[in-house]
Amino acid sequence: MRQEDLNFLLTNRLPRRWLSQWMGRFSKIETPWVRDLSIRIWRFFSDLDLSEARKTEFRSMHDCFTRELKDGARPIDADPLLLTSPVDAIVGAHGPIRGTQVFQAKGFPYAIEDLLGPDEDMHDWRDGYFVTLRLTSSMYHRFHAPFDCTVEQVRYFSGDTWNVNPIALQRVEKLFCKNERAFIRTRLTGAGPCQGQPVALVPVAAILVASIRLHFLDVLFHLKYSGRRVFSCAAAFSKGQEMGWFQHGSTVIMLAAKGFALREGLQQGSGIRMGQPLMRWAA
Repeated sequence: MRQEDLNFLLTNRLPRRWLSQWMGRFSKIETPWVRDLSIRIWRFFSDLDLSEARKTEFRSMHDCFTRELKDGARPIDADPLLLTSPVDAIVGAHGPIRGTQVFQAKGFPYAIEDLLGPDEDMHDWRDGYFVTLRLTSSMYHRFHAPFDCTVEQVRYFSGDTWNVNPIALQRVEKLFCKNERAFIRTRLTGAGPCQGQPVALVPVAAILVASIRLHFLDVLFHLKYSGRRVFSCAAAFSKGQEMGWFQHGSTVIMLAAKGFALREGLQQGSGIRMGQPLMRWAA
């Protein structure tokens, strides 16, 4: 069996929802030896770097996973024409939205109607731009406003917890549209030329990763959540301000209206940090 086949089998043919729920409970155990051993194993199998963390002691593995950073650890590009990255991530599929079609991987298109739901007006996103930002387990897992903005609406979609690594993205059609996710619709504010433009963030959960927390809603989205699905909002954020976090981590898809363009030199597979340039107003 090829290594890719084995990876796909181990991370996607197991009981994904059960494993995600179990990991959520296990990661919150505050027994010192469980916490310390878990973090030690985590560091052995990844490039986990805690030197930028605000705290030096953690109550649990979950507390470490959702850690905050020291003040100033992520400088925010203040250019009023730039949208910055909302997360630390590896750049995935990105480019122009062809009508309403985008890609999760080469040869695997999907329609943003399937990602955002049939109730969303596609006019704002037609012929715009998209970027897929994948977070690995060792990365900083909080996401931030890419510009001064107001959150207008949040729509929650319960779903599966497929792995979102490149191997799965090349095998499972419409994977992002199947997984648990939240659609966060924002409108840019400020005095610049892109004032009033719509920008959206779509945090997508994955195996071992299901749960999304937003600062402006007193709700924890998770696999057993059965409450409201649509929330009207009027939450204002300044560029770089923290909006929420993954309880474990996954992917953020960013959508911008026609008139923006991707930063020059952006390459799939390259790393980017929260606050660095991602898109530029080019209309």
